[in-house]
Amino acid sequence: MFEIEYKGANSVIISTKKAKLVVDPKLSIVGLKDISTKGTVELATESRFAINDSDSILSIESPGEYGVAEFDIRGIAARRHIDTESQGKMSTIYRVEIGEARIGIVGNIDKTISDEQLEELGVLDILIIPIGGGGYTLDAADAADVVRMIDPKIVVPVHYADSSLKYEVPQDALQLFITELGVPVETVSKYKLKQLPIIPATLSIVEITRS
Repeated sequence: MFEIEYKGANSVIISTKKAKLVVDPKLSIVGLKDISTKGTVELATESRFAINDSDSILSIESPGEYGVAEFDIRGIAARRHIDTESQGKMSTIYRVEIGEARIGIVGNIDKTISDEQLEELGVLDILIIPIGGGGYTLDAADAADVVRMIDPKIVVPVHYADSSLKYEVPQDALQLFITELGVPVETVSKYKLKQLPIIPATLSIVEITRS
């Protein structure tokens, strides 16, 4: 049905047989090469993580509803934890549907998820969420709380310590989140979902090694 690759920071690529969705492709922020979004759907949780390639099928970086390629996407406005209420909501949480599978994508947000946001997200099979902390993203404890609120079947952690990346602030190790959440962990080079309902009945962590 689809596969998920982890590229570093908040960036993942979700691929079906016919289409690709690239999340937060501007990896030059952390010292890597930006991901080409030519012929793909580009999805940014914040405008500064977008590259807005004119050759992409569509570039999305704001709330709304989008049906493009094989993806049904809903963007939900969210406040970053570094912003005041007067600054508004500068991040976007996404719900991506691929057939019957439902994926949530979270960027750098405040730890408080409102009932309205939870309702818009609905029931999720997979949640992709940053965990590195350092005053930049959700830390392990806050990310674990958000996971418990959203209650997916699988959580894919991103944006954690990696000596090959040049983060603006130091990020915590993945193990802190694994310990905090206290659920089974599977490590893969790519996460592949061929059909439902092979997603586990209880929550588990899928660690996707960076490619």
